[in-house]
Amino acid sequence: MGPDVPGDITALLGKWSAGDPDAVVEIASLAYDDLRSIAHSFLYREPRREAHTLQATALVNEFYLKLAQQHSPHFESRAHFYHVAAMMMRRILTDYGRHSNNLKRGPGRDALPLHDDIAWVDAASNDILLLDAALEELEKFDARAARCIELRYFLGASAEAAADILNISPATVKRDVRFALAWLRDRVDAHGKSDGS
Repeated sequence: MGPDVPGDITALLGKWSAGDPDAVVEIASLAYDDLRSIAHSFLYREPRREAHTLQATALVNEFYLKLAQQHSPHFESRAHFYHVAAMMMRRILTDYGRHSNNLKRGPGRDALPLHDDIAWVDAASNDILLLDAALEELEKFDARAARCIELRYFLGASAEAAADILNISPATVKRDVRFALAWLRDRVDAHGKSDGS
């Protein structure tokens, strides 16, 4: 995710919270390309390659529709906004994974890795639902690590951008991500990936 200007987004969030509906359009423009890029990478191994752009755009448009439906939003900070945005994108991608799973049951369907760093998660199978459940477990005892995963893999933030949003160092983000990925993989395996579900 490209770095936005913190003062800009903070000011825009203030305007939006104060009732300026145009502010959400400006906020959207700051992150649209980055969100479309992560959505595209999520979908890039779909068999129908010609549909990628439309699908990625549709995912991001759904995100902005949900964002625009927030009535009288109150964001405590830029970090709070990105936390909410990451959670929303996670829900949208999980719903997409659930839908893909329903459409692609049976032999011969292509795997759809969520991200190159999480190639063990087939987003077109039950794996994405297992990952979502594992993230909910992780949140209970290491919320910061869960936020790092959401920002990095559901919102598309770089380690540096995630560090800036969370007000920690990039090295801490990378350490949290390494820990969280190993922990999540164990939980996904324990909850059914190993038996092919």
